Amino acid sequence: MREVVLDTETTGLDPETHRIVEIGCVELEGGQPSGRMFQRYVNPERDVPPESFRVHGLSEAFLADKPVFADIAEELLAFLGDATLVMHNAEFDVGFLNAEFGRLGRAAVGAERVVDTLALARVEMPKRGYHGPFGLDALCRRLAIAESDRGKHSAMEDARLLAQVYARLLGQGEQQGFGMEARVLAPGAARPAVDLPARPAALPSLLSAEEAAAHGEFVAGLGSKKVKPVWDDL
Repeated sequence: MREVVLDTETTGLDPETHRIVEIGCVELEGGQPSGRMFQRYVNPERDVPPESFRVHGLSEAFLADKPVFADIAEELLAFLGDATLVMHNAEFDVGFLNAEFGRLGRAAVGAERVVDTLALARVEMPKRGYHGPFGLDALCRRLAIAESDRGKHSAMEDARLLAQVYARLLGQGEQQGFGMEARVLAPGAARPAVDLPARPAALPSLLSAEEAAAHGEFVAGLGSKKVKPVWDDL
């Protein structure tokens, strides 16, 4: 199954008046990162309030020569395709995506294709004795995922971290990194041969004939009056 973990940075909290300034995506195939990512900085066509700049560090001067959302929309939609979209506090990111798509007359992202890891964490983490907080940073600390003290928020870095959190929430994270990465075969391609080590020959028994006979008599007597189980004396 193809999924895309997605995060955004914005100029504020209201998608009707604020805009996206960065979008980051990580593709998953069969629950594992495929290596394909999508990241773009976006000119918001408006100012960046100081409180938002303190969060992500993306200034108006830095964003001035970046493409506007209309210029990256087709490329973004092509990357997303029909994949399931994984987001943390999905209502926020979906709200901004749909506001941007709406300005271009494009179809909205439907709730049926979205997985909200915030809601997932609120169900799964209490089963492990953890009852919050459920922000991305807190979950990274709880699930022992390195944050590298990033300071400012970044949509691309948050998407990478969220991909790891998502895997841990599904109980898959501990299996990553052991040479079990998903490999996609071209249609009709033969599966590669796997060389298995030869089964070693059985070692000869070290028991004498008398010892083997005594052992057989002991086993045959279990549960009978010949052998008294030790637990009878407990």
